[in-house]
Amino acid sequence: MFLGHFGLGLAGKRVAPTVSLGTLFLAVQWADLLFFILAVLGVEHFRIDPGATRVTPVDFYDYPISHSLAWLIVWGIVVGGLYLLIRQSRIGAVLLAAGVVSHWVLDVLVHRPDMPVLPSRPRVGLGLWNSPAATAAAEALVFGWGIGVYLRTTRAADRTGRWSFWALVVFLVTIWVASVVGPPPPNERAMEWTGIAMWLFVPWGWWIDRHRTIVSSA
Repeated sequence: MFLGHFGLGLAGKRVAPTVSLGTLFLAVQWADLLFFILAVLGVEHFRIDPGATRVTPVDFYDYPISHSLAWLIVWGIVVGGLYLLIRQSRIGAVLLAAGVVSHWVLDVLVHRPDMPVLPSRPRVGLGLWNSPAATAAAEALVFGWGIGVYLRTTRAADRTGRWSFWALVVFLVTIWVASVVGPPPPNERAMEWTGIAMWLFVPWGWWIDRHRTIVSSA
């Protein structure tokens, strides 16, 4: 899942309004942000395999450190613990830890059975990626819900707060649509560097939040 992760990040603003949207994006996308770094370093692996699923032409066959449930629980404790140490916010720490682990839960919905529970096995996955319609519905549901929650929780403090947010929404949707209807990545290395570019969404989220104010935490 792609848009859904960002949807959960946006919705997290209601639970802990003081946590930056950029930090929420960091948590919910931690698995992918880490994975592409590890892939570039040759620690974890995937292959371009058109036909692997009807939505994603990629075979994720080796990513225990970034995507196993066991390791994501560890990473969640690390991310949440660091936030607690720096910000002294228990609710923020718990939310970020849960956000890290949520990546596994959402990915299980769409992946074929390649999501490791422990670093090696068992592997699980419900396979929504084999149905473009079901995948689109799931992405739209979670992402749309997150947008709605975020907009009810914050309001733009200036024009930048308005257009920076909607530019993000349009950009994310465009990326997702292009990944589904466009050609497969030319090779693994190109996909790795494109994945690393996802780190830019973290400062983008921080930037948006600097130009929005909290209107409700209920």
